[in-house]
Amino acid sequence: MQILASDQPGPLKRALIDQNPAWVQLLGLCPLMAVSHTLVNALGLGLASMFVLLGSNIIISLLRYQIPNHLRLPLFVLIIATFTTCITLLMQAFMFELYERMALYLQIIVTNCIILSRAEICASKQKLSIAIIDALSVGAGFLLALLCLGAARELLGWGTLFRDMNLLLGSIAKDWKITLIPADFTVLLISLPPGAFIMAGLLMALAKACFKHTDDIG
Repeated sequence: MQILASDQPGPLKRALIDQNPAWVQLLGLCPLMAVSHTLVNALGLGLASMFVLLGSNIIISLLRYQIPNHLRLPLFVLIIATFTTCITLLMQAFMFELYERMALYLQIIVTNCIILSRAEICASKQKLSIAIIDALSVGAGFLLALLCLGAARELLGWGTLFRDMNLLLGSIAKDWKITLIPADFTVLLISLPPGAFIMAGLLMALAKACFKHTDDIG
């Protein structure tokens, strides 16, 4: 029996849930763990990664017939490094305090296996429109993983949400911080590096349980 196209998961659902690059494929975990102790850090890194992923996918797709097969890996890295440098310089110019928090992890976006894998698997083989959709979908999946972990760690570790959001969005967000848990009831460990592994493990287990329950119902 022919399977209708509508029965297949779209690229966004696939990247957000079925094949999330962080929670399912376990890619890009180093910056995910290191930077996500607040929501603003997670949002900043997620948007920066999406910028690099989108830019590199576009250029690689446009040049896919001109890139020699034996040079594709070094050229992919060079293109990704170019966009990584661009977003690093932009953050240094306009969001310097936020840049200081994640400087090292911004610079190693160039080695992020999520971005390199999409260049090899999709952008180098597909037309521009598909490469753009792939970049936005996978970037959104990585951003979602960062936001979930960042929100959970900030809430349990600091008792707040949207802390220091003005570092990313400017003065419009200076009063966005919401205190939901009194300081006496927070768990400082969650905001420290070991807390990243604890919260990531709990969120992965929760997501797996929820998706399994959904599949069983379906």
